[in-house]
Amino acid sequence: MEMGCVRSDDFFNNGVWFGFFVENKGVTTEQIHPKKAYGWAARDSSGVLSPFNFSRRETGEKDVTFKVMYCGICHSDLHMLKTNGEIQLILLFPGFRKCRHEIAGVVTEVGSKVEKFKVGDKVGVGCIVGSCHSCDNCSKNLENYCPKMLLTYGVKYYDGTITYGGYSDTMVADEHFVVSIPDNLPLDASAPLLCAGITVYSPMKYYGLDKPGLHVGVVGLGGLGHVAVKFAKAMGVKVTVISTSPNKKKEAIEHLGADSFLVSRNQDEMLPAMGTFDGIIDTVSASHPVLPLLGLLKTNGKLVLVGAPEKPLELPVFPLLFGSAIGGMKETQEMINFAAKHNITADIEVIPVDYVNTALERLMKADVKYRFVIDIANTLKPTSSI
Repeated sequence: MEMGCVRSDDFFNNGVWFGFFVENKGVTTEQIHPKKAYGWAARDSSGVLSPFNFSRRETGEKDVTFKVMYCGICHSDLHMLKTNGEIQLILLFPGFRKCRHEIAGVVTEVGSKVEKFKVGDKVGVGCIVGSCHSCDNCSKNLENYCPKMLLTYGVKYYDGTITYGGYSDTMVADEHFVVSIPDNLPLDASAPLLCAGITVYSPMKYYGLDKPGLHVGVVGLGGLGHVAVKFAKAMGVKVTVISTSPNKKKEAIEHLGADSFLVSRNQDEMLPAMGTFDGIIDTVSASHPVLPLLGLLKTNGKLVLVGAPEKPLELPVFPLLFGSAIGGMKETQEMINFAAKHNITADIEVIPVDYVNTALERLMKADVKYRFVIDIANTLKPTSSI
């Protein structure tokens, strides 16, 4: 085995060495991944994305290859791009931080043992591209809890190369981790469901907050929150949006269909609502007090934290977040089918790929309603950049 190393100060100027393994001595990444591809990636600690060329693997016997048409921009992309290495997953991919994981497109090739897909199918890939298939969690369709789970971006794949994510023209994944997208769902507005959608759908189902007549609160009205409102209403529950901004009341009730709205900073509104919620889905990615939300719950009510604040909350979030962040593959397909049945999609702003850095800056300011989606098919062009 040979380790190929890249001097990280070429990228980060911090004098640390990173490396990646190539399983057979003298075998290059291009030999393992012979299919040329192109996309956008961050090459240094600024987090600014730019065009680059790379390669994908050949379609294996259980693989699905598809042309990427759209890829959503998730708030967690900011964490991966802007942390200067604070998130260790970044360090597994020397010099590049490529996103991401709300990938939707059309099948162009399938392996000889693929059973669920054919050329021309509409498909998507979310946060996961690998798991052990043998542990207790995998046997229960909880691949997202598998200790050997492989993310769609920035981790070492089975062949020793790094997973690249979806800001690219093409994608290859094992069919087990590919989701079928029903024909009545548009690809662009379905892409965010592969992360934002399953992130809120899964805890609603797991904690029994999908029963008609229950009262569920949704904290925050962004990329996660607006989809949570749509799913909750389709499940038949009473939905109250909780926000610091009274300006979002009209949007929440008239556009998204919420039943009521609370301004969390207004005690005259919060006090009468104490003890009236069966569950609350907190989607906020900014630091905020959690204690007032606990007071809104009935006895045995559930508070589920699915946002990812950069600074610690009054309660530790990250130990809780990774269990509720997404869902297993069976449940992800179930979520997509439920969305198709009830015509649920994300509210999106479709952007060209060369607008991605501006979009990320806007996302930091919460200046999007409610999810950016990159038009990969029409705006990503081959480049001579490396």
